[in-house]
Amino acid sequence: MKETLKNTEERMEKCVKSMEKEFSTIRAGRANPAVLDKITVDYYGVPTQINAMAAVSVAEARILVIQPWDASSLKAIEKAIMASDIGITPTNDGKAIRIVFPQLTEERRKELSKQIRKYGEEAKVAVRNCRRDTMDKFKTMKKNSEITEDDVKDGEKKVQTLTDKYCEKIDKVCAEKEKEIMTV
Repeated sequence: MKETLKNTEERMEKCVKSMEKEFSTIRAGRANPAVLDKITVDYYGVPTQINAMAAVSVAEARILVIQPWDASSLKAIEKAIMASDIGITPTNDGKAIRIVFPQLTEERRKELSKQIRKYGEEAKVAVRNCRRDTMDKFKTMKKNSEITEDDVKDGEKKVQTLTDKYCEKIDKVCAEKEKEIMTV
């Protein structure tokens, strides 16, 4: 039973980490190389991440510079960024690609805030699914006479405590990210 609880906690932690990774791809008016993580470029027939084929650096607070190691891939990188959903048009100077992050408007901040809440809710659903799976496992173990009724009740309390802990953690991370987005 302890092993089951440990696995549940690890799965819940992964839910939070996954949400935090999603948050890193949300652009908050500052240049952040993580916004390029989801973008893949067709590089000689192989989908390749931009950071695997170019040096990505922050030139200024709101400017990201992408310098590909192979100059012939410049157009492909530019095309992939244009096709992505980051909503920024890159500029190509023949040697590097510059992405200028515009200041966020109030409307865009509110949109991003909604997106953050959505990711937070998805993470909470994932945590609750972990709880449900564990509760089902406890019931199956009781049915197979591996544990007693008291063990099931005790296990359910511990799983609920874990669920509450991770839901609070998700709320806290969401609140911090929203505060970051809403700060001008």
